[in-house]
Formats: sequence, structure tokens, C-alpha cells
Amino acid sequence: MRATLATLAIATAALGLAASPALAGFQSSIRPLTAAERKAMTPSVWRRGCPVGLGDLRMVRTTFRDFSGRERRGRIVVHEDVAPEVNRIFRSLYRAKVPIRRMEPIERFRGSDFDSIEADNTSAFNCRKATGSSRWSNHSYGRAIDINPIENPWVEPGGVVYHRKSRPYVNRRPRPGMAISGNALVRAFEREGWKWGGRWSGTKDYQHFSTNGR
Repeated sequence: MRATLATLAIATAALGLAASPALAGFQSSIRPLTAAERKAMTPSVWRRGCPVGLGDLRMVRTTFRDFSGRERRGRIVVHEDVAPEVNRIFRSLYRAKVPIRRMEPIERFRGSDFDSIEADNTSAFNCRKATGSSRWSNHSYGRAIDINPIENPWVEPGGVVYHRKSRPYVNRRPRPGMAISGNALVRAFEREGWKWGGRWSGTKDYQHFSTNGR
């Protein structure tokens, strides 16, 4: 009996069924939003009058590494036109072992950009106006991503930030999860033609990557 159990254990391990991690290597998928996801987004994240329809958006589910190096599965909502690019970007980040704190659609925070940042959440689509502007943000089109927003804050001239936990990161000395010119995080986006808010003059938006630089 013991020999039989040992043989079974060996066979099971060989098939990858015993003591295997929930995730093993990079995985990603792109699909339309489900009815439940559309309902959850309305009206806190999407509502009538937004510049894109829910049918234009895609859910990207992707593997990422957290700050402990563990594999996690995150979700991010983007425009269908950029979903393949986003998939490649997160594959590059995974391979380069760039850590991401958290990645959940912003309806988890009732559409509050402030609360999402407080949770250090990486997010994309959110139908809202650009900070300090009356025009639609690129997030309203699903063509912008904010990544690790605590480590990569919005910094106004004089070093002003609006999140206490971000204060140590006004000093852009390289640390895990930070977007620094030429590092793996910035390169992953720029290879796909995305622009980085860390290159803005005056106010810097280190978390912000978009297709057109705004």
C-alpha cells in the first residue's frame, strides 16, 4: 500500500498536480466586459455621456509580481484598441520583475481616484475629467494607466504631493516599483509608444502613462 501511494504521489507530482502554485509563469487574457462588470461600473466609473461606450472596453487579466516577489493575478480595464499593447507591457514588467502593489478596476473604490491612489492601486479606465481641467482625462477613453501611484506620485513644483505615503517618493532615488527614466518600468511603456507623465515640465505625474502624453 505504501509503495502504491508513493507511486501515485510521484505520478501526481509529475503531472504538476501536487503542491503546485496557483500561478506558474505569465498568464494573460483579453475579453469584453461581462454584464456583471458593466453593472458594477455604472454609474460610479461609467455613465451616459462618457466619451466611450462599455462595448469599446476590454478586461485584461494578467499576472504580475507583488512587492514580495509573489505572483498575483490582476485586472485592468482599457480600450479595445490598446488591449494587445497593454498585454505586452505587463508581460515585459513581469519578465523584468517590476513589482506592482495591487491591480483592481477602480469601481472597487467607487470611482474615487483618491481612494485608489491611497490603496496604491494600479488602474486604467475611469470616466473623469483630467486633474485641474475641464477636458476628459485619457483614463475616460481607456488609454491611460496609473501604476504604483504611491511610489509614483503627482508632484507639483516645490515637491507638493496630496498623499502622505507618497512624501518619501518625491526624492526620485530608485526604489522598487518606481518609474525612473530609462528603467524597466518606463521602457516597457515607451517601447509600445506610450508617453510618461514623468517627462512633463513643471508638475510631474510619475504614475501616469498614456497613448498621447496627456
